[in-house]
Amino acid sequence: MMDTMRVTAHNLAALSGIAHGFCTRHGGVSTGRYASLNTAYSTEDKAENVAENRRRIAEALGMTALVAASQVHGVRVVEVTTPWPREHTPEADAMVTRTPGLLLGIQTADCAPILFADAEAGVVGAAHAGWRGALDGVAEETVAAMEKLGAQRARIVAAVGPCIGAESYEVGAEFRAGFMNKNAGYAAFFLTPPPSSYAKASEDRAVEGGKYHFDLKGFIAAQLEACGIAQVEILPQDTLADTVDFFSHRRATLEGDARTGRQMSVIGIRS
Repeated sequence: MMDTMRVTAHNLAALSGIAHGFCTRHGGVSTGRYASLNTAYSTEDKAENVAENRRRIAEALGMTALVAASQVHGVRVVEVTTPWPREHTPEADAMVTRTPGLLLGIQTADCAPILFADAEAGVVGAAHAGWRGALDGVAEETVAAMEKLGAQRARIVAAVGPCIGAESYEVGAEFRAGFMNKNAGYAAFFLTPPPSSYAKASEDRAVEGGKYHFDLKGFIAAQLEACGIAQVEILPQDTLADTVDFFSHRRATLEGDARTGRQMSVIGIRS
């Protein structure tokens, strides 16, 4: 389901006591390239705009606080028990909590946000998965961290949110080789579909008819299924191709100015 401000996953929406949303770029106060629900302090947007945008997200979901880590494309997972001051924001790419009232927030602009929940145990998680984090196992690390808080894999449901789609995600042969060196079976996630309108052609053609296209969503879903969790839902939105509803770093770069905002995906346990 999608409203102006956020998209929801069916499997998470069906859970009692769990609040979640994959935010669009709409509903905030930022302007210009960051219009309007930019959530990243790391951009050139005004800090007061980012703070207000984050406050609006928490308010819309009826939660008391929103926390977000400093993402570094790694696999570190932190447990959140209380909001941290901005100056003490930890470096991590995933968070887990069993504390009601806290929203865990993941910032993206083409990378994949993953939201997790075991409603029976009252444990939720959120992860930021670009290609590097996905390959290194951030999804698996998040599931393991949830287990330490009492979750069970057989009850965990997860949703892979809006991110760059396979038709838009052109990559080169060296990129593919990095995955193949780890597991030859990963070839299944490198496709050759027609490129989207924003996927530019290259003189270095990796395969006949076009470059390889990486299916980031499918790769993450396969990693999660291999973990043995109960259910995985993949949302269909392509952040690069959808020029209206989502920020996209790659789209901004292709257009000649890499400055762009970050949307936020959130999950928490209702008080």
